[in-house]
Amino acid sequence: MKHLSDIEIIDSIQRGNSPDFALLVDRYKDRAFSLLKRMLKNEMDAEEALQDSFLKAYNSLKGFRQDSKFSTWFYKIVYNTALTVIASKKRKIEQEMSSIDDEFDLASFDNEIYSTTENVNRYVLKMVDKLPVRNALVLILFYLDGLSISEVSQVMGVSLVNVKVLLHRSRNALKGLLLKHNFQEEVL
Repeated sequence: MKHLSDIEIIDSIQRGNSPDFALLVDRYKDRAFSLLKRMLKNEMDAEEALQDSFLKAYNSLKGFRQDSKFSTWFYKIVYNTALTVIASKKRKIEQEMSSIDDEFDLASFDNEIYSTTENVNRYVLKMVDKLPVRNALVLILFYLDGLSISEVSQVMGVSLVNVKVLLHRSRNALKGLLLKHNFQEEVL
């Protein structure tokens, strides 16, 4: 069987072969799940958001205009689903405990990570997880998923200039974390 492109699969689905959607699920489930786990920091929430994302994509497939690649369109759905989950959780926490301050603290680093991690890549990814969600997301989409700046812009719904600025700031924040924890010799 030849390798079908996303467009060929979508055309097949739109012609009534809905089981072909499983091909898209198989193609994108791992990357999307990884992205959701990093954003939501909870595996169960990531699984639920992944299912919601695929359901939204399937139900909206007839509206896919092919202005961009399917992967970019789908990652935008995944990103927006994660933001919805985050907002929902935040509202719930605020309702339950109105006195909690939701400020992110880079100083609260778990020193155990460095001592238990042998693999440099895993260590850097754990450090990326310590960054605020938008900063981590832009680094993951650009470096790990290999999306172009234009595609990241479409996924995140921000301008090209904002993506470039966010990418620059995210790299600097990651570099700062690595320097703060004496890891510059191995990585930088």
